[in-house]
Amino acid sequence: MKTRAVLVLLSSTAAAGCGRTSAASRPAGPPAVPVVVATAAVRDVPDRIEAVATVEPLETVKVSAQASGAITAVRFAEGRDVRAGDLLFELDPRPYQAALAQAEGNLARDQAQEKKAAADASRAEALFAEGILSKEDHDQARATLDSERAAVATDAAAVQSARLELGYTRVRSPIAGRTGAVLVQPGNVVKAADATPLVVINRVDPIYVSFAVPDPRLAQIQRAQRVRPLPVEAVIAGDEAAPPTGRVSFVDNQVDAQTGTIRLKATFPNPSGRLWPGRFVRARLTLGTQVGAVVIPAAAVQAGQQGSTVFVMKPDQTVEQRGVVAHPAGEGQVVVDRGVAAGESVVVDGQLGLTNGAKVQPRAASGAGQ
Repeated sequence: MKTRAVLVLLSSTAAAGCGRTSAASRPAGPPAVPVVVATAAVRDVPDRIEAVATVEPLETVKVSAQASGAITAVRFAEGRDVRAGDLLFELDPRPYQAALAQAEGNLARDQAQEKKAAADASRAEALFAEGILSKEDHDQARATLDSERAAVATDAAAVQSARLELGYTRVRSPIAGRTGAVLVQPGNVVKAADATPLVVINRVDPIYVSFAVPDPRLAQIQRAQRVRPLPVEAVIAGDEAAPPTGRVSFVDNQVDAQTGTIRLKATFPNPSGRLWPGRFVRARLTLGTQVGAVVIPAAAVQAGQQGSTVFVMKPDQTVEQRGVVAHPAGEGQVVVDRGVAAGESVVVDGQLGLTNGAKVQPRAASGAGQ
């Protein structure tokens, strides 16, 4: 009996030990993923559109010669400002001076002949009235006078043309602006209306900033324009001063079907030359103020094949991946139009290790909810 009791006790102890080993060997759930979270806040934010923009001159003129000849002088410093009408180039005027002198000589000769023909016609008129001169001779005198008058008119036009050609030997600036490089040096022979310009002048004050905005925002832009001029800031990389401000002055008359955007231009005063043609800037168009917007850090939004998504942390510290509709609010924030409610926590760092329903170990983001 004692032997049987010992066996039963040993069997019970072994069974209990096996049970403990089995429970300990069961795999635990995946560890919580450390993440940084921020709280979706409600704020009044400027309703803005931001886009990469290009600075463009208000006017660009390629100055070409309107007369043919050799360049004799350049009368401006390249890269400097010029005023409308300033002398830029001089061409050899001698051939045109000779042509003008010849045209003036022809005019003087024909004016003298016109004067004689007028006197002859006057005498013929008197003699014809007295019946002394035949009608044929009378008509011939009148025809000669008309012919000389026509010759004088032709000569006067030739003089005007020659004088105009001579004026073309002094090339003047058609606009006020900043000159580029001199493309033709003294001694070079140029031709009238040659494809190669002598210099390119850009008007840079005021100046344009050109950018494209998504087609769906066009209706908002049009509504806002009916209320007031729309301000645009040009954020210049590396420039710590306050960005220059301009106004929307042009909205294109059609949407680009390939990109789904529409082109806008803003006009900026530019007396100091901070905005330079060809430079890329960040255009920030303000349409108004969005009251009570739900704002989250831009780092929370991830782009995917199905659109933008965020990971939202639920009260049980698991995450749910949601699709969102958001647009930039500036300063590293986005306004969420759909997908996240105020007060919910979103993951702003650590998304790489997350899946839908994953357990997380949250840490608040610096300045979250501020």
